[in-house]
Amino acid sequence: MVKMSDFEVAGKRIAPGTRQHITLPAARLYNDAPLDLRLEVFHGSRPGPVLLVCAAIHGDELNGIDVCRRLVERTDASKLSGTLIVVPIVNLLGFIQQSRYLPDRRDLNRCFPGSERGALGSRMAYLFSQELVRKATHIIDLHTGAIHRSNLPQIRVNVDDEASLNMAKAFAAPVILHAKERDGSLRSLANEWGIPLILYEAGEALRFDQAAISAGVDGVENVMKHLKMARGRKKRQRLVPVIARRSTWLRSEHDGLIVTQVSLGQTVKKGQHVAASVSPHGDDAEPIVASVNGIVIGLSNIPVANEGEALFNIAQFDAEELGEAEDNIDHFTEQFVSTTPL
Repeated sequence: MVKMSDFEVAGKRIAPGTRQHITLPAARLYNDAPLDLRLEVFHGSRPGPVLLVCAAIHGDELNGIDVCRRLVERTDASKLSGTLIVVPIVNLLGFIQQSRYLPDRRDLNRCFPGSERGALGSRMAYLFSQELVRKATHIIDLHTGAIHRSNLPQIRVNVDDEASLNMAKAFAAPVILHAKERDGSLRSLANEWGIPLILYEAGEALRFDQAAISAGVDGVENVMKHLKMARGRKKRQRLVPVIARRSTWLRSEHDGLIVTQVSLGQTVKKGQHVAASVSPHGDDAEPIVASVNGIVIGLSNIPVANEGEALFNIAQFDAEELGEAEDNIDHFTEQFVSTTPL
């Protein structure tokens, strides 16, 4: 049997089969109070991958934080192969201010790999990259929709990367969406450094969605089983991974109130009326029509819109895939929509 050595991260050593809470100095408030990046490290008793699970790179995206909390409660280092690093809150300053952004309005997820001497976001990205990303062999990045927008639980991944795609399939979200990396994002950095990464999107900013959280915990554990870090059968075996190569946003062509006729996860057909734009003064309604066949994976929760505003995000599928995707959403609804908090 291979003898395990200590795992080193952020200047600390973690013995095999143990868990350690680590604080990493990250920033300071205006009153000189320190802000520490807090991480939980589970170093297994047997060799294996190093999985980094992180949330709240956008500070108002809360579902991933609770996924991390539950994951920490359920993980036993003595039964683990490899190492699990959990960072519930990456964007500390955004989280404190309940904002997606840093105080200077920069998006931390456009600052990677960062710089030791750059602006605040660049420095935080550099710290995270050098201390944690470089240690990882695999990464799961947890997100939600933006403020006033809800996302159906989905995995976003570059499906042309085989290792990342296999992680996405193992996670077993209702939809896998092909998405190339954006410059400055954690996904872009991981791709550059050859680290497989999947991004989980679910729910709405500044809100807890219990179904999205429970599915996220199960999904991370499924990936751990796929990587042979944990034992047991993967959950949601009935889900057949279905990949959408494209998605499109339906936009309002008129100013007015939006009367929605479809819901998150619903199938739509090209030409179908999905909503209407109406005047507050009772004028005729202007229909909003689906431009493609697919499934609603994101929508705006604000019932007013100006011309050109994005309202519905539709993942596109062909006829055969559409039926499989509908089955996945039905299975997801059966298992998670009535989930109560743990």
